[in-house]
Amino acid sequence: MATVVTRIEDALDEPMVPRGPAPDGYRPSNDEPFMNPRQQAYFRRKLLDWKEAIRRESQGTLSHLQVDSLREADLNDRASSEADWSLELRTRDRQRKLISKIDAALRRIDEGEYGYCEVTGEPISLGRLEARPIATMTVEAQERHERAEKVSRDD
Repeated sequence: MATVVTRIEDALDEPMVPRGPAPDGYRPSNDEPFMNPRQQAYFRRKLLDWKEAIRRESQGTLSHLQVDSLREADLNDRASSEADWSLELRTRDRQRKLISKIDAALRRIDEGEYGYCEVTGEPISLGRLEARPIATMTVEAQERHERAEKVSRDD
């Protein structure tokens, strides 16, 4: 169970994003027109693969919950198991929210808005989209947003 907890803690720090090149080896490049049909298809595939990986993990969790109910007789073992499952379920809830962000990104691809900052309208760098395909703001706009959020939180 400790392995599961470690894996979950890692997942909480950074959502799982499929890494590596597309099956045909294509990687978006700054040498081509921004968000051309090939780039859109690349990011659509990346988002769909990510969504499918999350769904598979969730199914695994559900199956595991159905098979391994809490049966420990010892109160300490039971408490430990309950804590592990609580963490697992919180992770799944975060991933459920992540799926809605993935769906929103897929809608932006369909509407031709994907890859452009929702604040400034500028293109989001390909490196940022590669690392965080659900990004809706440029790094600069995101930093401004987070600073403003921190200031309002401190008040």
